[in-house]
Amino acid sequence: MLSEIVASIIAFSIGSNNTSNAFGVPVGCGVISFRSAILLIGIFVTLGSLTQRKVLETVGSIAKLNSTLILVVLVVSAGMIVLLNWRKLPISSHQAIIGSMAGAGFAVGTAKFGILASIIMSWVISPAGAMVLAILVYIALERVLSRVPVFFAERLIYVMLILSGILVAYNTGANELAAALAPVVSSGLLPHFEASVVGSASLFAGALLLGGRVIETVGKNITTLDPLSGFSAQSSAGLTVFLFTVLGMPVSTTYCLIGGIVGVGLLKGVNTVRVKLIKKIVSMWVLSPALAFILTYSIAKVMLLG
Repeated sequence: MLSEIVASIIAFSIGSNNTSNAFGVPVGCGVISFRSAILLIGIFVTLGSLTQRKVLETVGSIAKLNSTLILVVLVVSAGMIVLLNWRKLPISSHQAIIGSMAGAGFAVGTAKFGILASIIMSWVISPAGAMVLAILVYIALERVLSRVPVFFAERLIYVMLILSGILVAYNTGANELAAALAPVVSSGLLPHFEASVVGSASLFAGALLLGGRVIETVGKNITTLDPLSGFSAQSSAGLTVFLFTVLGMPVSTTYCLIGGIVGVGLLKGVNTVRVKLIKKIVSMWVLSPALAFILTYSIAKVMLLG
């Protein structure tokens, strides 16, 4: 029961952090209201969680753990996610959970190195891919939209921004939330359907109550976004995460979105990108899974010795 509660806390934190980033760009651009964005998040996160299982199965197969170690993994992950979210840093819940599972798995000798190596490679490739894709999308759309009336072009971009936000929200349920639920589902503590419903509800609550905290960081503080730039970043993140979700790889919506935003910012000129903030985010990208690994590994070893 305690593991399920902690998993719900993680889902709540995803709602207040990662999922809100799915609509950070259109909200930051003034295309959609925060309340409307949260409603769309609730609908499409639930749909993604219920219809996709590949990421859940990948994360669940990282290591074979008993119920006690699953609880340790979830507690360490939840603590890190809540703390860094409170500090307004867009940490990936994937990294905390996978780092913790790897730490516990190595402590008891059940970790699967091949799966972990594939996941880490995906972490590197996905934001870089989103960055390149955002540049290509921006260039292509700029050329196409320059040939149509300004009013029509503006309306079209607004619609595309909302659609790309919906795609990211779906991916969040299929990828971000799936990773959070993987420990309790893979260990048999909850069936997939029940875990998806409870997790989606918790995530929606987090997005509704605390979602505005990180939207400001992602939607406005990295670089100045106009609707065209926002769509280029948003759509590149959505397409990138969807591709990796189909492949069963747990990648971060947050970091793909940031990669897309950086790509557009670099296209406009490096002086438009707040390099100091990017360095801070990248440092957390490295430190958060490493810290989760060390903490969980240490706790698991102490438990084994005891």
